[in-house]
Amino acid sequence: MKKNIFLIIFLLTYFLSFGQDTKYDKNKNFTIVSYNVENLFDIYDDFEKKDDEFSPTSKKQWTEERFNEKINKISKVLFSINKNELPEIIGLYEIENDYVLKALIKEKNLTKGNYNFVHEESPDFRGIDVALLFRADEFKYLSHKKIPINFPFAKNTKTRDILYIKGIASNTDTLHIFLNHWSSRRGGQIKSEAKRIFTAKLLREHVDSLQKINNNAKIIIMGDFNDEPTNISINSELNANNKRKNTTYKDLYNLLYDKENIEDKGTLYYKKNWNMLDNLIVTQSLLNNKESYSLNYNSGKIFHPEWICYKDKSGNFVPNRTYGGDNYYGGFSDHFPVYFILTRK
Repeated sequence: MKKNIFLIIFLLTYFLSFGQDTKYDKNKNFTIVSYNVENLFDIYDDFEKKDDEFSPTSKKQWTEERFNEKINKISKVLFSINKNELPEIIGLYEIENDYVLKALIKEKNLTKGNYNFVHEESPDFRGIDVALLFRADEFKYLSHKKIPINFPFAKNTKTRDILYIKGIASNTDTLHIFLNHWSSRRGGQIKSEAKRIFTAKLLREHVDSLQKINNNAKIIIMGDFNDEPTNISINSELNANNKRKNTTYKDLYNLLYDKENIEDKGTLYYKKNWNMLDNLIVTQSLLNNKESYSLNYNSGKIFHPEWICYKDKSGNFVPNRTYGGDNYYGGFSDHFPVYFILTRK
């Protein structure tokens, strides 16, 4: 009888710990994810937005069933990124409103995270915004504001605001987070570049303001930039690159710079080419910091297991998207999520 009890206890312990890293300390790790979820719209037509293509009667036939399937798939991705625990911070892009966020955090894969969110409506003509999900038990929200993008050379162009959030991670470190979804490359990369350069300059001004107050401010800049790490907007105007020596506190480090330029990887597959449009950028104060949360130069990761991919005719495993035009593929997103884990001693 005693042998059977010990066997049952052993089996329970084994299965409960299966898939988890026994050396992983939840109190010393903090996961941050960035994910363009590809047109996460509700099914209702909002007359103030150009969102009518995402409704049950449109050519896309965006039904409640398809919406629920999309929500479930996104939650599964977020649940799977860190096998040891749910991410503490999640930046989302191409979400329509509070309704879709509430539906997402209620999914069974995410309910244990006790997520709250920060979201502001932006002037984007389609109605897509950025938002932050955060675990209320791990991130103490302090404040937020939206930073409008008003192009002096294209006054009728409306785009997504930058969303700035300030909070405290695990009662230790104050984090300054900027969520971005810069203007698209519609019309071509060169023709549209001025908009992203303008946005980069504006963002840099806000970063400089924080660093003027505290040059050790822990700043995280992430999102879909619609530009590559080596483009002028990110590399020059924002001053975010892969510089590791002779740096100052003003130098920003792009955790995915080498993923694209050395490893030839990306987060979006377009016209048979990989693009690194999703970037993770941090201040020097977060790199190799021995006193609090920190990360190293290789901390940036792309999450791309085969189950969120589509195998194309060339044998490439690319993001399995929800739609191609009006054709419903039933996938996850046309972008891979990216992430990093902050650790402390």
